[in-house]
Amino acid sequence: MTTDVGLLATTAASIGVIHTLLGPDHYVPFAAMARARGWSSNRTLWITALCGLGHVTGSIVLGAVGLAIGVSLDRLGWIEALRGDVAAWLLTGFGLAYAVWGLRRAWRNRPHSHAHHHNDGTLHVHEHRHHDGHLHVHDTSAASITPWALFVIFAFGPCEPLIPVLMYPASQADWWAVTMVAGIFAVATIATMLAAVMLARRGLAAIDIAPLARYSHALAGGAIALCGLGILALGL
Repeated sequence: MTTDVGLLATTAASIGVIHTLLGPDHYVPFAAMARARGWSSNRTLWITALCGLGHVTGSIVLGAVGLAIGVSLDRLGWIEALRGDVAAWLLTGFGLAYAVWGLRRAWRNRPHSHAHHHNDGTLHVHEHRHHDGHLHVHDTSAASITPWALFVIFAFGPCEPLIPVLMYPASQADWWAVTMVAGIFAVATIATMLAAVMLARRGLAAIDIAPLARYSHALAGGAIALCGLGILALGL
């Protein structure tokens, strides 16, 4: 075997963990949506895993095609950077759109006070929300679209650190090592995403946002938009 398998495996795993932890876009959107939409632990995990799989698969496929046709590292890096910008804008746009939807939902569900005069002359005032009883019916479309919107965004999202790691074994035509590096990187990335999402989800669950409960969707959208803007501004 022409490459140091142990070093390659360690490098791939380390980069997968570090690049995931350094990018809040890998876990903040899922934790925020899980809190806003009330996703169960299982639902949160499978949505995160699906998006993580799309995230790493896109870069693996691009890297494999590039290696097969002899595309240079610089050119692959440029393509990955372009994908990163597209993904960041998509994430920002999705977050803003979801925030606007959340604000509109909160406005429609604002509390109202009504006074009722009884026959005995007493005045009774009660507060309620006109849309509490049926908003969940109209909410099903948003609930079904959200996971797939996140999947598309993460499929566009690149894993830039993977390409240089793939290049070394590929330069020596060690295709078993290339496959191993890609697999270890994918497992490390997705596993780190799952762990980070569940930790963030638990942290958010411990925060009492009762006064802002009806703005939970707007807040989640704002957090997602900030992640996208952070990627664009800071190159995360």
